[in-house]
Amino acid sequence: MTVTTKSAAETELLGESLGRVLKPGELVTLSGELGAGKSRFAQGVAYGLGVERSHPVTSPTYTILNEYEGRCPLYHFDFYRFLPGEDLRDLGFEEQFAGAGVCLVEWPERLADSLPREYLEIELIVVDEESRKIIFSPHGVGYENKVAPWRESVKICFDRDGISCY
Repeated sequence: MTVTTKSAAETELLGESLGRVLKPGELVTLSGELGAGKSRFAQGVAYGLGVERSHPVTSPTYTILNEYEGRCPLYHFDFYRFLPGEDLRDLGFEEQFAGAGVCLVEWPERLADSLPREYLEIELIVVDEESRKIIFSPHGVGYENKVAPWRESVKICFDRDGISCY
């Protein structure tokens, strides 16, 4: 599924709609160049999971992991500072990947072969200063089943002659 958002606010709202359907133990990866909107999308996911809007949701570029409390924990990872292919298993992050919360991973390509077999991959592509093309690729039957009903509600808002409902 591919969705084009026309503003940073729409990118956040799309993330929020996904956050509403995510459940503990699920993994979402966010790929895209610097400035593509990964952190803004992550803010939306956090709000969809019930994180208070008054709580700042920021990219954990220097801390590697930020945790947020909502209806379930959100573990927000950023592996930008790691070398591609670096083995991160020694850092113990796999515990969160199968834990009681939702894991959101920026720069997943740095994980090499450390990702589980099933997850939702999201790529954000800069179209212009405001617009982003966002590609959702479910890996595994569980994520395909999760995305199917969500996809229909998203299409109502984003597939009407390129004009979103937000």
